[in-house]
Amino acid sequence: MTEPEAEGKRVSWAELFFDLVFVFAITQLAALLHRDHGWGGVGATVVLFLPIYWVWVGTTMQANRRDLDRPTERIAIFFVALCGLVMAFAVPHAYDNRGPLFAAAYWAARLGYGVFAFRGQLRYVQPFSVSIAFTGPLLVVGALFDGPAREILWLAGALIDLAMPSLLRRRLASMHFDAGHLTERFGLFVLIALGESVVAVGAPVANSGEPVGVATLCAAIAAFLLCCALWWVYFHFANDAMRHALTVAPVQLTITRHVLSYGHVVFIAAIVAIAVGMEETVAAPTHRLGWAYLGLLYGGTAMFLATFGYTRWMMFHLVSTTRLAAAAAVLALLSVAWALPALGAILLLAAALVVLNAVELARVRRAARA
Repeated sequence: MTEPEAEGKRVSWAELFFDLVFVFAITQLAALLHRDHGWGGVGATVVLFLPIYWVWVGTTMQANRRDLDRPTERIAIFFVALCGLVMAFAVPHAYDNRGPLFAAAYWAARLGYGVFAFRGQLRYVQPFSVSIAFTGPLLVVGALFDGPAREILWLAGALIDLAMPSLLRRRLASMHFDAGHLTERFGLFVLIALGESVVAVGAPVANSGEPVGVATLCAAIAAFLLCCALWWVYFHFANDAMRHALTVAPVQLTITRHVLSYGHVVFIAAIVAIAVGMEETVAAPTHRLGWAYLGLLYGGTAMFLATFGYTRWMMFHLVSTTRLAAAAAVLALLSVAWALPALGAILLLAAALVVLNAVELARVRRAARA
């Protein structure tokens, strides 16, 4: 039986199973970034992340509006999950011999779910029809090239997909979404990324085979504290605000486009960057972090916090002063962190996030009393 309408739509077991594939995909992307964490590696990882993210977003948006108790809908979800799995295990060699596999799996995911979801409606211009007719083939063509040409064509395809909700906003403006379900789904993707952070904290210690020293243990504790602080920033304050904004929005597409689709691509990318910096920190806590790892750790945190300035403005036309100030403070702390061992750098960053959460909690309590 379906849930009563008053209670809203629940996240289904099929969707949670679908998410397991993207746990693996995020792990593969983080490993790729860890191997090449310079500017070129960051760009290459982003180019692969965008199609994977957009497969998840497109499927999630449609699942929000459909009855997943129907066997055909579940089969469609499982088919996209299979395509996502193929994309994920193609990631480590996507710029080598697995590029055609990555591109073909992306096209198959969009084509397969589009056929299940829209059937005869694909002749109309919409994000799925654009990805099926244009961006999917563009990725396949890009896979036939080597070197920068492949990255350029793939990046162009990813940006076209990301632009479609904005370019087609008038056509899509009448779409209605279940606010509780959709914000929970995006929150679950944030949890997937945070789960990668937890793996980044534990894996270097578990895999070393050496006795756990005091510095390593302290670095793991500080890294986990940072994970908790990131969770608090998003789930204690922001997720409920997103659900409220989507519920009361006159045009829900404005919130789904700016806050969920666009805002969360930055949230998740930032957390993956932070996870890579955490892993290196826990692996070598007494050594200084190189600028690349410091950039991922501190820059990722600053980007995560600053994005709330964008989402809050799009939701309520209010400035997120505390989070923008905290983002600036994190960047300023780089002038100190570069001279510290990795343990000191992550302790400093974790302390900054704890202070931010304490300040925001105090402000909320003062407002409630007033």
